Amino acid sequence: MEKKIFKRLAVAFIILAGMLSACDLDVPNPNKLSKQKFWVSEDDAKSGTNAIYNMFYKPGTFSRWMWFRLDLTSDEGTSNSPWAELQNWTKFKYVNYNFWEGNGWHYRDFYEAIFRANQAIAYIPTIEGLSQERANLYLSQAYFLRGFYYYYAGLLWGSTTKSLVIYLEPSQPDDALEGHTGKEIYEQAISDLSKAIELGLPEVWPGEEKGRATKGAALAYRAKTYMMMHNYEAAKADLAWLVEGEGKKYYDLVADYSHNFRYDTENNVESVFEIQYSDVHKAPAGDGDFDVNPNLGQNRGQFFAPPGIGWTDGELRPWLLDEFKKEKDVNGNFDIRLKYTAFYNGMNDDFTDNNRVYNRNLNDRPWEWGDRVFFRKYSSHHFRDYDDYHNPTNIRLVRYADVLLMYAEAIAETGGTLSKAVAQVDRVRARVDMPPLATNHPEAVASKDAFLKRLQMERVLELATEGHRWADIKRWGLPDTPAGVAELISRDPDFENFEIGKHNVLPIPSDEVNNNPNIEQNPNY
Repeated sequence: MEKKIFKRLAVAFIILAGMLSACDLDVPNPNKLSKQKFWVSEDDAKSGTNAIYNMFYKPGTFSRWMWFRLDLTSDEGTSNSPWAELQNWTKFKYVNYNFWEGNGWHYRDFYEAIFRANQAIAYIPTIEGLSQERANLYLSQAYFLRGFYYYYAGLLWGSTTKSLVIYLEPSQPDDALEGHTGKEIYEQAISDLSKAIELGLPEVWPGEEKGRATKGAALAYRAKTYMMMHNYEAAKADLAWLVEGEGKKYYDLVADYSHNFRYDTENNVESVFEIQYSDVHKAPAGDGDFDVNPNLGQNRGQFFAPPGIGWTDGELRPWLLDEFKKEKDVNGNFDIRLKYTAFYNGMNDDFTDNNRVYNRNLNDRPWEWGDRVFFRKYSSHHFRDYDDYHNPTNIRLVRYADVLLMYAEAIAETGGTLSKAVAQVDRVRARVDMPPLATNHPEAVASKDAFLKRLQMERVLELATEGHRWADIKRWGLPDTPAGVAELISRDPDFENFEIGKHNVLPIPSDEVNNNPNIEQNPNY
């Protein structure tokens, strides 16, 4: 699914899929597509599958608002937005549970994506003349994407109460399905990802189709789900395919760390799963299904760029700079990953060729923003002087470095050889010329507990601001104990508002609870 080809298909057919999701009316609309008219050819199977991928371009998912939940809610980031309610939703101050940009939009778009997947799963097998092999090619992707969204639903809202529904068939307007716990949501994600693999999700796609889900992507997300459930044995088995098994021939670390975040180095050997963004449609491109020229770019930079460039609704916590600077690389320089993670005061002194923030030259004018720290990854800074709602830079949701660090964690958690776990981390560090763990962290190579604690910091140094930290701190149990919350507060004062047993998940939107008597609100809301 190379970005240009996929975008054309998505634009052409998303309207058709959207029409299929409309509620039935008493009087049929003769111009409205129905399943009898649409799901009749392989082109329809491909278009219906592309319609699920198209949800990546909606503000409620990964083009915009998800980064507020994954990055700003964690201890990596915060919001000082003048939009008070938006700011409060990154500080665990939830008042209006229906707040669209903080909760409702995520919920709606996740379940719309699941609905689209359910259509494909239900109707592709009914297409006459479509071979089982070709049908499975599309069905495997639909199952992957449904499992993908159930994983993130479990991460955001899954709790011990029966608060989330599981749709496995195209839904109807009057459905009121029973609720399910977060554990059951994760189990559904595992089931769907397993089905995608069973149906033969390709290990690799030809050039024009790059970006579609692969077996490696499904195994990586199934491993993530297993790890959230603390089933490290199962996670280790999945990750082993990518690191030591047949899948290792497809993946490696790129030599230049910055190539993971650039527009001109997309779909590289380190990419396990990435979203294909494009600026083919500019303003007045819209975000709705029925816009003639729907927006196919990501908006993250527009919301996170420094003052005078973007809206600055999100920024980084300064502790990240301190952590990066605790170690020098083997050449006596600062960790190069810092250069590509943040814009900050003094960045032009720490690294060569680092005196520009979009259109601002730090050598010509004093730093304007004091000690504030801003997002850099996936911005358009590297190829233009502005950011907007149409940034074409792909977002890599899973990189091979993430896989290696997860594998290290799974090895250690299952009592594997500690030196083997350390070797995965050292491989990631070596790519950026950082010395092996034994040099600066000898305790981490001598003790499982010390290694796992050090791994928590190794993950943030490698993966900061890439949407992993919220899942990480939940998996490690930091929000579950007073000591863990105190540690988070030491890095991020927003956690002073955090209530154990409540804020580890979002509230279910009030409208959903009111409209379905079979689901419960999450605990303590």
